[in-house]
Amino acid sequence: MRQYSPDLTPPWKKPEPVPEVPADRGLVVEEPGTGFCGAVIRCEAGTVTLEDRFGKHRVFPLEPRGFLLEGRVVTLVRPAAGAPVRPGRTASGSMSVPGARARVARAGRIYVEGRHDAELVERVWGDDLRIEGVVVEYLEGVDDLPAIVAAFDPGPDARLGVLVDHLVPGSKESRIAGAVTSEHALVLGHPYIDVWEAVKPSSVGIAGWPRVPRGQDWKTGVCRALGWPENTGAAWQHILSRVRSYKDLEPELLGRVEELIDFVTAPE
Repeated sequence: MRQYSPDLTPPWKKPEPVPEVPADRGLVVEEPGTGFCGAVIRCEAGTVTLEDRFGKHRVFPLEPRGFLLEGRVVTLVRPAAGAPVRPGRTASGSMSVPGARARVARAGRIYVEGRHDAELVERVWGDDLRIEGVVVEYLEGVDDLPAIVAAFDPGPDARLGVLVDHLVPGSKESRIAGAVTSEHALVLGHPYIDVWEAVKPSSVGIAGWPRVPRGQDWKTGVCRALGWPENTGAAWQHILSRVRSYKDLEPELLGRVEELIDFVTAPE
């Protein structure tokens, strides 16, 4: 007697097998039915909880072929007891080092013009800077830069990096920056009128940053155009709360900050 398989489904109708992936904490996946994308924060019997970049939580069943990982269909499974923890990443995209202690501060420093700029740098690169031992100082205005550089006296073992607001060719700021830049001091700037613009509009939930008429305070004008209360401090806290990683920032700012960190930490 010929033996037949109990599964009579034709081979061409059988779904292709997909990989099983442990739902480790921090793994970022997408649930295709809803389009919800987030990191695994909890995996229990039969369910997984995801957290998106806005802090919203959703619970999904652990069903076969139920998720997308980097665009590929996968089946999430509960991690084995005692399984190693998947290394996470810092907000800047660097590999995180669990339990790492902050390094003793270097002699080198990074100065950042503008309080909001400094807060944004801390939010995205703070973990990296502490591990590297780089201290970020607040620079109130570019006019103070020559005196700060002279007092700091940068050298091979004490490099100085400076991030300046709205640095455009031919401006007073560019002339000051050019005068203090040297082998051991690097001054860079982003092209935005204000660092608010360095946050991607999609991350804030707006179509784009509005144009503000010349002569009007830019931050106040943005609040008016967007229908926000004219409280720029509260508006900034709202914007900053939407920044969860480097993915929420424009590349023109990302590149400048990364270049300054590399400059200050580069070995001689």
